[in-house]
Amino acid sequence: MTQISCIIPAYNEAPRIAAVLQTVLAHRQISQVIVVDDGSSDNTAQIAESHQRTHPHLQVIRQSRNGGKTAAVAAGIAASTGSHVMLLDSDLLGLGAGDLGALIAPVASGAADVSISLRRNAPRLWRLIGLDYISGERVLARDLLAERLDQLHALPRFGLEVFMNRLWIAQSARIAVVSWPGVDSPMKHAKLGNWRKGLAADAKMMRDIFRTITPAQSLRQILTMRGLRVTAQSPPRSTPLARRKPR
Repeated sequence: MTQISCIIPAYNEAPRIAAVLQTVLAHRQISQVIVVDDGSSDNTAQIAESHQRTHPHLQVIRQSRNGGKTAAVAAGIAASTGSHVMLLDSDLLGLGAGDLGALIAPVASGAADVSISLRRNAPRLWRLIGLDYISGERVLARDLLAERLDQLHALPRFGLEVFMNRLWIAQSARIAVVSWPGVDSPMKHAKLGNWRKGLAADAKMMRDIFRTITPAQSLRQILTMRGLRVTAQSPPRSTPLARRKPR
């Protein structure tokens, strides 16, 4: 049986995290919810903790300093207990129960080994090719990352997604790309208050990605992952992804 631990890394997301949590906490397929507050300077952690009394399956981890998304997810992975983890950004707009269920379904049914979202406001190029290779919303076997916590801690702050891609490709994982036509991720300039700060944040993220893989490797990841896409009707493999090792 697939047991889902949902890990939500959060940094200064007080205006948005409550709506995300309300959807996640009410979802019957998610048995554990872990919010990792990554040293926020606002009341993100307090908002998350305010839900604990009525939702005992919610755990809030406070990082003492801002260490970046990869470190926050690693802390969540270490605390998780499910057979699979759902990684979810804390700033999503328009997220509904159906979106979560659609992301879980291909993996839970055995039609895919992993799943990844394609949001409504993903870059136009990603929507045209049918893949957002750095999407933060994913479902995968917990062991795939739990066995590699040391490697996660050695990654740049925003190197997580392309690191996971490398693991998926090494295992020829069947990837279900799940369309989220009603879900948006706010642009960084909108969150930070001006274009200059937004562009600087995007530049830092891209710098970390290309510290983890080269631009040429990034292109190869996209092409290979597109080739690994499956539909929900694909037959299950006899060997679960969690038990296979990269070649």
